[in-house]
Amino acid sequence: MIPLRRPEADDDLLRRCAERTGQIRKLGATSKAAQSQWRAGAEEKAGIRALLFRMAPGVGRCMYCLDSLGTDIDHFEPKSRRPLRTFCWHNHLLACSYCNSNQKRTEYPCDDFGQCLLIDPSVDDPFDHLMLLPASGKFKARTRKGRETLRVFGLNDRIELVSGRQDAYIRCCDVLIGWHQCLVGGDSGGAERRVHALHREPFADVLRALEDMARLPHASLLLGSDELAAALEAWSTTSRGTVSGGRLLTTVPGSRAGASAVLPSRTDG
Repeated sequence: MIPLRRPEADDDLLRRCAERTGQIRKLGATSKAAQSQWRAGAEEKAGIRALLFRMAPGVGRCMYCLDSLGTDIDHFEPKSRRPLRTFCWHNHLLACSYCNSNQKRTEYPCDDFGQCLLIDPSVDDPFDHLMLLPASGKFKARTRKGRETLRVFGLNDRIELVSGRQDAYIRCCDVLIGWHQCLVGGDSGGAERRVHALHREPFADVLRALEDMARLPHASLLLGSDELAAALEAWSTTSRGTVSGGRLLTTVPGSRAGASAVLPSRTDG
């Protein structure tokens, strides 16, 4: 999981969703009414899905596990619990069918004050509640919300997720080092290709964990590599390899050896 920015829905979509909510209210605001309106709301669902893909990590990944393509519109607070939130834009996340139908289903654990104990990555920074040990591929819970999220989605129990993060750790380390070598060597095309590869990495939480580790004292000892630490330092300084507008940064700060390079800027695409 990584933090996600929710885009604004356009007025037409919000209006149509409000009309559907009004119909649910007229029908008694029951779970059955919510389900019937959701089945009938093909246009509304298409608009919601398009927005979710815009905010999804990688290339339309599940917002919970990051491993699979997001195929389902998940109601963060289930329709059965709060029918009138069925068409609420802020109650929708993109999920794979396994996370949605096999893991989360209708779970919505709450504390004694009624506050939800699942991480909503469009509201919460998951790393406030979870710490990823990237080489091991496993999360450690920092909070009760983190523990409940690990339990509900099986993020440490599904071998394909743990091994996927382990593999992503190797990929990210190799690509980061390669990116830095290209940057220092003046190979703008090679640097740009590696930026795109890192931003498309399915397990984006692995890269986030590496970025956080690089900010700690004695990062090279924690990372086990001076080369990786130098690459991550440059990656952080260059705003994750890009600048505003999606263009590659044209300069790279001096490496630990004092090297620097100037690159021609190219449009991200």
